[in-house]
Amino acid sequence: MKLWVAATVAVVVLAATGRADAEDPRAFIQETADQVLGVLKNPRLDSDAKIAAIEKIAYARFDFDTISRLVLARNWRKLTPEQRERFTREFKKHLSVTYGKNVDSYANETIEIIGDREDPRGDHTVQTRIVRGSRAEDILVDYRLRPKDGRWRVIDVVVERISLVSNFRSQLQEIISRDGIETMLEMLAKKNASGESLLPEDARGPS
Repeated sequence: MKLWVAATVAVVVLAATGRADAEDPRAFIQETADQVLGVLKNPRLDSDAKIAAIEKIAYARFDFDTISRLVLARNWRKLTPEQRERFTREFKKHLSVTYGKNVDSYANETIEIIGDREDPRGDHTVQTRIVRGSRAEDILVDYRLRPKDGRWRVIDVVVERISLVSNFRSQLQEIISRDGIETMLEMLAKKNASGESLLPEDARGPS
């Protein structure tokens, strides 16, 4: 199960019971789980429709502006406002290109919340474990959340110590250092158009 599939499963099959206050980080994950699980279990939706529906939920619950800044790190300051807008738009698409096609890998896994902690800058991490039964080993997934406009937003997903942000940061830094920012943006758009990922298969997280 690749990183984004694991991350998606971890969000969609949260098995914690009850509903806490909406401002509680665990409740935020629970609420997201309820929405996405409804999509995955809908027999009237094909794979493309499921991806589109999950994208809509993710766009509302992931802070892609912050994720984009974290991914580009020091390179973010080098981008013009127009380039920043282009990157954020293309990067959102690229996550679906890289991981969205694997929504059909969902196989009724469950997940347990095993902890949470307060982090610097007002962030909060919710720690979970995907339980896959006898067919495979469990997977640890952490969600780093940050408050924005009065609600929590996801700013990173860490699957078995592999950070989505760090993974893409490393790949994009290499491209920018070698070819420049504009070439990186053009390459990202071309990859999206062709349905290819910037990440090699073995860099997309644990199986």
